[in-house]
Amino acid sequence: MGAFEGKVAVVTGAARGIGRAIAERLAAEGADLALCDLQAEWLAETVAAVEALGRKALPLAVDVGSGDAVNACVAEVLRVFGKVDIMVNNAGITKDTLLIRMSDDDWDAVLRVNLKGTFLFTRAVAKPMMKQRSGAIVNIASIIGLIGNAGQCNYAASKAGVIALTKSTAKELAPRGVRCNAIAPGFIASKMTDALSQEVRDQMLANIPMARFGGPEDVAKAVAFLASEEAAYVTGQVLSVNGGMVM
Repeated sequence: MGAFEGKVAVVTGAARGIGRAIAERLAAEGADLALCDLQAEWLAETVAAVEALGRKALPLAVDVGSGDAVNACVAEVLRVFGKVDIMVNNAGITKDTLLIRMSDDDWDAVLRVNLKGTFLFTRAVAKPMMKQRSGAIVNIASIIGLIGNAGQCNYAASKAGVIALTKSTAKELAPRGVRCNAIAPGFIASKMTDALSQEVRDQMLANIPMARFGGPEDVAKAVAFLASEEAAYVTGQVLSVNGGMVM
């Protein structure tokens, strides 16, 4: 039996990249999945991957920045599965530019998805988790939320906010048996990093002691640990997955 046999997990931003890797990892360990993204049709490949592992997959279109949409999404998960054991807040966007050029819309959009979305889903699952006196929430932050980065003031602020939200949530929910932790990934291989010139890639790699980009599966493994009973005494923590880039 897998670590999550009989468990139900919700993953946002599940259509591709880190979100898809997380969903597949949890399914491989026995979890049934509610897969959330802005467009349900984007989720077809993740649904197929989860079902190929013999697990149930419920695709749900949801705007993570809308309280009504998030509440409706969680209500549907509870209707179909009857519970939520694991919540992974992974949905995120970037709109990078220098501070002096950043528009109000660029600031608001990133904070709305990355921070407000994490808050809304956490709030929505907190009550059923507290009622069942168990649950694990894992929020995907970023090393940029720890160290900042030029051209990413909005993204850095959103991810630093996710870290602070994680710690406060952990303190509030711990007495009812619910844990909340965050993961701060470093540079993770993606279509974006694939498109970079070799010179830029070399510059980035020079700052990583392990001399390689991480893979989505590296983050997924960390999520699986924090969501499992192996981390039963771990809450309010930020686990950096960055090849030593930030120590």
